[in-house]
Amino acid sequence: MIKILLELNKVKIVSAVTLSTLLGYVMAYGSFSTGAIIPVLGIFILAGGSAMLNQYQEIEIDRVMERTKNRPLPTGKINKNLVLFILLAEIITGSALLYYSSGFLAMQLGLLALLWYNGIYTNLKKKTPFAVIPGAFIGAIPPAVGWVAGGGMLSDPSIIVIGFFFFMWQIPHFWLLALMHGEEYTKAGLPSVTEIYDTNQLKKITFIWTLATAISAMFIPVFGLVDSTLQKVIISILNVSLIFLFLKLYTSSKPEFNIKKYFITINVFLLFVMIAIFVDNI
Repeated sequence: MIKILLELNKVKIVSAVTLSTLLGYVMAYGSFSTGAIIPVLGIFILAGGSAMLNQYQEIEIDRVMERTKNRPLPTGKINKNLVLFILLAEIITGSALLYYSSGFLAMQLGLLALLWYNGIYTNLKKKTPFAVIPGAFIGAIPPAVGWVAGGGMLSDPSIIVIGFFFFMWQIPHFWLLALMHGEEYTKAGLPSVTEIYDTNQLKKITFIWTLATAISAMFIPVFGLVDSTLQKVIISILNVSLIFLFLKLYTSSKPEFNIKKYFITINVFLLFVMIAIFVDNI
């Protein structure tokens, strides 16, 4: 049962969301403190409920797609009504933890993320292959929750820069994920960019989104969000490395396109940028 619940909560993805919330808190507060525990736990539980709700919404789609057909709901490993009860309990608990630890605004932001993901992005995926762009707004919300919980103001340019970076990173992340499973999306009746663009066009578009992500990451040292010269150099090196690694997509005319390799690369890039910011603030 525990394994099923972990899978329904998409713990790996939710952990990344939680980490970005902690990052926002540390940046606003100036260091790590035990005050981060409850709001971060609240986001973890709320994001888990959102992930579970997404699977509840997409049972029929998951049943058709190869990578999702063995999930607990399509296979009937767990009762649908029980899942609904658990996800509602998680959403309520996560929201309550945010409210009591960080106030009404933090709770509002948490629920906005849920609304955007489950109400807007999940439905847009069925209508347009470009849902990844408005859907990427989700990435900017968790660090904003942490920022507010840490005592920061949403009008502060620092959280706007960080939010913009997470927004931009989310686009190639979602885009590459969509490319990896384009055929499965089509089979499930979902629109896919692979039906609109050929491989060379997709490669060039992927590079452009990644270049935009690297530029947004450069705003972090440029606007003084890290003080250490070492961390500024590290983030700059990460940006140059990312552009160099993805440049082949733009310059090469070969049809081969190892999407998974690039997907892992963009995710590792985010992790290292976050580590650099953490080290600078702790």
